[in-house]
Amino acid sequence: MSKSISTRRKFLKGAGIAGGAAVAGTLATPHIAQAKTKVLKVQAAWGGGIFLENAKSYVDRVHAMAGKDLRIDLLSVNSVVKTSQMQDAVHRGVLDGAHYVPAYWYSKSKAASLFGTGPCFGWSAQELLGWIHYGGGMELFNELMSGLGLNLVSFFNSPMPAQPLGWFKMHVTDSSQMKGLKYRTVGLAANVLQEMGMSVVQLPGGEIQPAMKSGLIDAAEFNNPTSDKDFGMQDVSKHYHLASFHQSQEAFEITFNKKTFDRLPQEHQAILRYASEAENSNFYWHNTLRYADDLISLKEKSGVNVYRTPDSVMQDQLKAWDTVVNEISAEDPFFAKVIASQKTYAKKVMNYLLLNQPDYSMAYRHHFG
Repeated sequence: MSKSISTRRKFLKGAGIAGGAAVAGTLATPHIAQAKTKVLKVQAAWGGGIFLENAKSYVDRVHAMAGKDLRIDLLSVNSVVKTSQMQDAVHRGVLDGAHYVPAYWYSKSKAASLFGTGPCFGWSAQELLGWIHYGGGMELFNELMSGLGLNLVSFFNSPMPAQPLGWFKMHVTDSSQMKGLKYRTVGLAANVLQEMGMSVVQLPGGEIQPAMKSGLIDAAEFNNPTSDKDFGMQDVSKHYHLASFHQSQEAFEITFNKKTFDRLPQEHQAILRYASEAENSNFYWHNTLRYADDLISLKEKSGVNVYRTPDSVMQDQLKAWDTVVNEISAEDPFFAKVIASQKTYAKKVMNYLLLNQPDYSMAYRHHFG
C-alpha cells in the first residue's frame, strides 16, 4: 500500500469520526433549537362527573395531535375563579381558556343564550351547531364578542340531547300544575318558565339537590340522567319528567383568550379547532349510551318514576317562548337579528329533515313494543 493511500484512508477515517461526533453533538442537544412547550391554563365549569370527562376528552385530543409542543392544563371548577367569573378571567388573560356553556354568561347579553339555550324552531342541538358552523351563527357570535368588547375566540361542540323538564315532588300531568312552583333552571329558560307562572331560581349544579331537599325549590332540572344521578336527585324526588322545550338544544363552548390564541402557530390553532370538531362526535356517541344506562339505573335501582312531559306543558312552553322572544327582540335589534338568522336556517334544514326522516318510534315499537 502506498504511503499516499494509507494517509488518505487515515484522513477519511478521522473525518468520519469527527463528522459523527459533530452529528452526535447536534442530536444530543436538541433543546437549544427547540421551542418551549406552550401550556394553556383552561378552567372547566365542572368539578367532576360526565361533563368534566368530556372536557378531559377534548384535552386528550389536543394532546394526541400536538404532542409535546402544546399542552392544556385543565383545571376543575373554582380552581382560579368562580364559574360566573370565568369569561372575564379569560378575557383578561388570568385564564387562557374555559370550558362551559353560554348560559353561564348570558347576563352580559340575552343574545348569548341563543347560542345554547334559545327557542326551539323544530331543530335539535345538531342543527344548532350546523347553524353556528355553516349558517352564519359563528359570524354573529363574533359580532357579539366585538360588540361586548371581549377578547375571546370560541369553538362550539357536543350536541346535547334535549334536557329533561326535570324532577318534581309530584307527577305533572297538566301544565296548570306548574304555576307557582319554585323551579331551578338557567339562561333564557328562566324567562320562559316565569312566563308560564313559575317562580324561578338560578342555582349552580352542585346546589340543586340540597336546595330541593331543604324545600328552597319545589322542582329542578340540570341536564341529563347521568349528571342528575350523580347529584343524587333520586334521593329527593321520585318523579322525573323527560322531554321539554325549555332547553332543547345546547352545546359546550370552549373559549380562549384571543390574543393568546392569535400568537399560537397556525397548526396549533388548527389543532384546538379540529379537536373541538372531533369531540363533537365523541360526545354524542359516548354520552348517549351513558344517559340511557343511568336512566335504567334510576328506574330499576332507585325506584324513580320516569314520565314523558305532557304535551300541554310543551305547548305552553312554545307560547311562552314566543312572548319572551318578541319582547326581547323589540328592545334588542341584535337579538332579533340572531333569531331571524336561526329561523331562516331552521326553516330550510328542518323542512328537509322532517320530510325525509322516517318515524323512528314506529320502528322502535315494532321491535321492542
